[in-house]
Amino acid sequence: MNNNGQVSDKGSAYGIKDLAIPVYLPSLLFSIGEAGLLPIIPASAESLGADIPTAGVIAGLVMLGTLIADLPAGLVVDRFGERRAMIGASIVATLGILFSVFATNIYVLGLGILIIGMTVSVFALARHSFIAEHVAFSHRARALSLLGGMYRGGAFIGPLIGAGLVASFGVMSVYWLAVIFCGLAAIVLLATKPEKVTRKPRRASGAIWKVVKDERHKFFTVGLAASSLGIVRASRTIGLPLWALYIGLDPALAALYIGIAGALDFALFYSSGQVMDKFGRRWAAIPTLIGMGITHMMVGLALDSTSFLAVALLMAFANGIGSGVILVIGADLAPSNKRNEFLSAYRLLIDSGVAATPMVLAGLTVVIGLAGSMTVIGAIAIGGAAVLWRWLPKFGIR
Repeated sequence: MNNNGQVSDKGSAYGIKDLAIPVYLPSLLFSIGEAGLLPIIPASAESLGADIPTAGVIAGLVMLGTLIADLPAGLVVDRFGERRAMIGASIVATLGILFSVFATNIYVLGLGILIIGMTVSVFALARHSFIAEHVAFSHRARALSLLGGMYRGGAFIGPLIGAGLVASFGVMSVYWLAVIFCGLAAIVLLATKPEKVTRKPRRASGAIWKVVKDERHKFFTVGLAASSLGIVRASRTIGLPLWALYIGLDPALAALYIGIAGALDFALFYSSGQVMDKFGRRWAAIPTLIGMGITHMMVGLALDSTSFLAVALLMAFANGIGSGVILVIGADLAPSNKRNEFLSAYRLLIDSGVAATPMVLAGLTVVIGLAGSMTVIGAIAIGGAAVLWRWLPKFGIR
C-alpha cells in the first residue's frame, strides 16, 4: 500500500470476483431488507395511532440513526474489523426490526427504527472500508461501483417484494421480510472464511475530530462537492414524484415512468467504474454532476407525460454514469493510516446533505415554487462539478 492509501496491483489485494460472496451478496441482502421496510414505516406508525406528521418523523428516524452512528461507526470498525462489524450490524438490525414488529406504541417503534438506521451506518462503512483497503487501486472504482449497484439492486427489489407482501398479507409482513434478509446477510458472513473478508482489528490512529482537522482541506473542498451529488440525488428522489403530482400525471403512470428510469440507472452502474478506472474519477463525477444539474433545471419544462418521461430518463442516465463515485472519491481521499476515521467523517458529511435536502427543497418550494427549487438544486450540482474539476487533481486524483 502506498502513502496515498492506494493498494498496489500486487500482493494481498483482492480481485473483484473474490468479493462476490463475502461482500456483495451480504450487501445486496441487507439492502433488500432495509429498502423493503422503508416505504411501510409510516403506515405501521399510523396503525399505532400516529398522525401523519408524527408518522413522517418516525420514518425519518432511519436517517437520524444513520447520522448519529456515522462517527462512532469508524471506531466500531477499527475495534472489531470489517467482517465482525458487518455481522454485528446485521444481527442488531434484525433485533431492531423485531423490536419494531412487537412494538405496542409509537415510542417503541421509533426506538426500533432508530436502531435500524444506526446499523445501516456501521454496515455501510465496514463494506466501504474493506474494499478501499484491500482492492487494487486499478480496480477500486469498478469494485465500489459494483457495491453501489448492490444498493441500487436492493432499493429496486426490496420495495417490489414488499408491495406484493402488503397486498397479500398486510403491512407487518414486510417487517418479517426484512428480518429474513438481514438475518441471511449475517448467516452468509458467518459462513464465510474469515480470511476472505477481514483483517486484524487495529486501534484508531487518532480522535476523529483530529482527523477532520488535519484533513479539513479535503472535507471543505472535494467533500462538500461530493455532498452536492448526494443532495441532487436526494432531490431527484423527492422532486420527480412531486412534479408528476403537480402536472396532474396519473400516479400509476408516474410510478411506471420512474421505475423505467430507475432500471436505466441500475443498468449503468458497472460502466461508471470502468470509466473511472480507465480515464480517471473526474470523467464520471463531473459529467454526472453537470447532467444532474441540467436535468434538474429541465424539470419545469416537463408539462406532459412524454416530456416527463424524457426528463426522468435523462436524469437517470446522468445519475447512472456516476454510480459509486461518492464511494470512490472517499476511498481515494482517505489516508491509509486513518482510513476508518476519515471515511466515517466523510460519510457524515454526505449523509447530512442528503438528510437536509427534503427540508431545503420544501423551503425553497414555498418561496420560488417546485420548478424554481429544482433549478437551485441543479445549480448547486454544477457548482460541485466546478469544485471537483479544480480540486481533485490537487489531492492527486485524476
